[in-house]
Amino acid sequence: MASFSYYLCLCLVVTLVAASSGNMKRSNVVKVPLSRRKPDYVSERPSLEGGFGTVAQGLGATLGQQGGISINDYMNAQYYGDIGVGTPPQKVSVIFDTGSSNLWVPTKNKFLQRHHLYKHSKSSTYEKNGTVFAIQYGSGAVKGQFSKDDISIGPFTVKGYTFAEVDNTGGMGPAYYLAKFDGILGLGWDSIVVGGGPTVFNQLVEQGQLDEPVFAFYLTGRDGKVGELVLGGVDPDHYTGNFDTIPLTSETYWQVELTGVTIGGKPLSNTNKAIIDSGTSLLAGPKSEVKKIAAAVGAKPMFAGEYSIDCDAANASAIVFELNGHKYELEVQDYILNTGGACLFAMMGIDIPSPAGPLWILGDVFMRKYYVKFDYGSKSVGIARAK
Repeated sequence: MASFSYYLCLCLVVTLVAASSGNMKRSNVVKVPLSRRKPDYVSERPSLEGGFGTVAQGLGATLGQQGGISINDYMNAQYYGDIGVGTPPQKVSVIFDTGSSNLWVPTKNKFLQRHHLYKHSKSSTYEKNGTVFAIQYGSGAVKGQFSKDDISIGPFTVKGYTFAEVDNTGGMGPAYYLAKFDGILGLGWDSIVVGGGPTVFNQLVEQGQLDEPVFAFYLTGRDGKVGELVLGGVDPDHYTGNFDTIPLTSETYWQVELTGVTIGGKPLSNTNKAIIDSGTSLLAGPKSEVKKIAAAVGAKPMFAGEYSIDCDAANASAIVFELNGHKYELEVQDYILNTGGACLFAMMGIDIPSPAGPLWILGDVFMRKYYVKFDYGSKSVGIARAK
C-alpha cells in the first residue's frame, strides 16, 4: 500500500497574490498559484469509503438535517495556501476544497504544535460564539467550537466571519500531524455548511469584493509546473476553446447530470449524477460500475476499492464521461498513475448511499485534463480543455 499512498498524498504548495497583469485585467481577482510536489512522507490515509459514507454532524447542522453525505477526502490531495485569521492576521494554511463548505482552523493543543495555530487571544477582532462544532470523518470526528473573526485572502477581508476553532483533529487520522496544511476552507454551497451560515466565498461575492461570482482551478500533473486557483474570474492562459456550460442539479456539492460513461461506445454506467470535487485525487464511482470499467481496461483489483494496472498498457481504450450531453475523454495516459515502478488505475469503487448517492466523483484526474470554472452566479460549472 505504501507505494500507492506515495502518489495519493500529493501536496500542492500555494501562495496568494493579487492578479494585476497578463490577460487578467480585472482588479478584484485573486490568483492562487498551485505547485505540485511529491510528499516527504508516506501516510496512512483514511478509508475513502469511510470518508464519503459519513454524515456531517454539528449543532443544527444543515447537512445532517437533510440526510446528506459529507464528502471529504483530504489525505489524497492537498491544495493549500495561506489565509489570515484575526487582526493582525494570523497565518494559517488551508486546503481549498469544493467538496465541503466550512472553514475550520486548528487552535491551542499540545499535539498540534507542528501546525500554524489560531490564537483568538491575540486578535482584536475576535468575538466569542462557543457553539460546539463537529464534523465526522471515516476514522472519527474533528471537534471544536465556533468563533467569529476577520478572514483575509490576499487583498480581501471578510469581517466578522463565523468559523470553527478545532482542538481535536482525531478524525483526520495520524497523517494530519505530518501534513503541510493546517485547516480546511470549503468552496461548496451554503446548504451544506455545518452549523448553518454562508461560506467564505459567498461572503466575498455578497460584499462585492470580486469582479465575478466564480472561481476556477487549473491543475497540472507535471512536477515543477505551477497550477492555479483563481477567485473572481478565470485565467485564459490556462485553457483553450470555449467553456461548455453545465447546469447544476443540486446546490449542495458541485453536482451535475451524468448522462453516460462509455468505453468504445459501450455504456458502462447507469448512474445519473456526478460531483466535481477538488478534494478527491482519483475518479470514484459505484463499485459494480468501476469493476466493469476496470476489467475493460485490464486493471486488477487490489484492496479498498483500488485497482492496479500495467504501466505499459498503452493500447487501453479511452474512458468517456458524458455530462449533460457534453463528452469528456480520458485517455490511457490520463488514468494510469505511475507511483514509481508500480501503476495505479485512477479510479476507485465507492458505494455512496441514498439520498446523496449513487453518484460519480470526478476528482483531480479529471481536473488536470479539463479547466473547470465554478459559477455561483449562474449555478453551473464551465468546462474547457486545459492547456
